Amino acid sequence: MPQADLLDLSATELSRRIAARELSCRELMQASLARVEALNPRFNAIVSLRDPVQSLAEADERDAELARGERRGWMHGFPLAVKDLSHAAGLPTSMGSPLSPRSPARNDSLHVARARAAGAVVIGKTNTPEFGLGSHTYNTVFGITRNAYAPDRSAGGSSGGAAVALALGMLPVADGSDMMGSLRNPAAFNNVIGMRPSRGRVPGNPDEELFFQQLGCEGPMARTVEDAARLLAVQAGFDTRVPLSSPHALPSPDELRLEGDGKGLRIGWLGSIWPELPLDPGIRELGEKALVTFRDIGCEVEPCTLDVPREHNWSAWLRLRQLLVGGKLGAYLSDPKLFAQLKPEAQWEIEQSRHLDAASLYQASVYRSNVYRAFLKLFEHFDFVLAPTAQVFPFDAELHWPPGVAGVKSDTYHRWMEIVTPFTLAGLPTLNVRADFGEGGLPMGLQLAGPIHSDLDVLRLGHAYDQACGWAARRPSVLA
Repeated sequence: MPQADLLDLSATELSRRIAARELSCRELMQASLARVEALNPRFNAIVSLRDPVQSLAEADERDAELARGERRGWMHGFPLAVKDLSHAAGLPTSMGSPLSPRSPARNDSLHVARARAAGAVVIGKTNTPEFGLGSHTYNTVFGITRNAYAPDRSAGGSSGGAAVALALGMLPVADGSDMMGSLRNPAAFNNVIGMRPSRGRVPGNPDEELFFQQLGCEGPMARTVEDAARLLAVQAGFDTRVPLSSPHALPSPDELRLEGDGKGLRIGWLGSIWPELPLDPGIRELGEKALVTFRDIGCEVEPCTLDVPREHNWSAWLRLRQLLVGGKLGAYLSDPKLFAQLKPEAQWEIEQSRHLDAASLYQASVYRSNVYRAFLKLFEHFDFVLAPTAQVFPFDAELHWPPGVAGVKSDTYHRWMEIVTPFTLAGLPTLNVRADFGEGGLPMGLQLAGPIHSDLDVLRLGHAYDQACGWAARRPSVLA
């Protein structure tokens, strides 16, 4: 099979062929590395690339294992590039920052270790904004990652490198992480799938603070919902070192099934969530057009509203995010030379965190609880809810962030991603599915969310919708 056709196959099909020894791990690795060599200089999705000789040698080891009747798991022989906020043993974890050490990591992050145990071969890292801040992937270490469909536009972030690598066929699947839409926004911007799982579904790395870090999480990205589901099954699972990780088990990747339609399922269309939340012209219309497809597969869809004040949601978001970012990065404030090297977004978060007190954080937690309760009320009537994934289409890659949305000036660097925050605050399983393409051929997505721990139900409906909508077939022009 020609390399280009090989890289068009789903990860599920690649896994099947490798297990049946219809495809060798070396062949897949050669095809992936050739695609990286051809396209990565232009798009800058993968960074810290390993010596290809090493990656090919490890692929040969995977083939030798299969020849002995040994298969590690669903990802056996898969090339994997790890998001550069997570550790992959033997590679540096730059976090997109000139302040990070350049020494190789000694150990894998937990979800990376699980991917290796399932047979993945780590070939490098995927680019991310500095410390993952801002849904636009640029940094002073590696530069800008460019949108797979429009290289002059943002790839989104912070999992922008992962999304672009997927869209361009460099990787079968990719890991990412999400606090403010970082698994959802870049997936929408690059016409791929990204899922923020239920809080605790994929344990965070046990060397971090264990109890307050509830906004950020790791999760799967892929070109199909089925592939994302199988990667989630690899990543998920309780770990005693992470006390808030979920004890709810998922089927193994090879046993997981997503067949079904949407017959009888009730979906609430949130639109912009709050009437005054601005959206770029065309985004709401793409979402409402997608509702037709949900109805075509049997769903009942009607408008709904989230009964929580917008200002309460945003206040909770600002304070809790500042607590976490300021806690991690606040030490830089004591060294003016180091602080000056941070991106403006990081400086702002740290400075704002200095004004927090116990009363304001408690109030933020109450507001967050009210967001969760508002979703619970919706789920008394609806099985799932839908909203756009972003408030803007992919913007000029040379900007640090959009200055405003639909004529409304932004008062912070991340106000343009406000639409993702209630889903994060509530800890809901939230899947980016493809919506359509707007003016100029720019992709957009929808957030499909369900009650806490309904990850597989969300994936099943997302799978049925994605097969019906047909947008997966629209590939970047560079691959045409």
